[in-house]
Amino acid sequence: MKHAAHEPLNEVRADVWLWAARIYKTRSLAKQAIDGGKVDVNGAGCKASKALHVGDRVRLTRGEERLELEILALSEQRGPAPVAQALYCESEASRLAREQAREQRRLSGAGLNRPPTRPNKQERRELRRLKDFP
Repeated sequence: MKHAAHEPLNEVRADVWLWAARIYKTRSLAKQAIDGGKVDVNGAGCKASKALHVGDRVRLTRGEERLELEILALSEQRGPAPVAQALYCESEASRLAREQAREQRRLSGAGLNRPPTRPNKQERRELRRLKDFP
């Protein structure tokens, strides 16, 4: 299903587009996310073979992030990041919610007291003794 360089694409498989747009690192990860119900197209469920068109709205969950994207262009080839970012536009509400969630995670992790340095040999032995203790 390769197209000539001068022939514009009318539609692209969902898993291929998500991979080409660098939303997921591999096409199989994109397919797993779709099969797991983490991707919706135009408010409905999606299959990996679903044809995406320019103007479609994609909602997806990637880890802790929830993204709402509008498809601006189609591609079957994975290119450099700036080219991939030109394939879609994230909604303002989605971007703000994602930044708030990131800030919330950063603040909630601030309560952890991590040691300033790695344990030395003596401290490692003490930790090992504590862990082995029944």
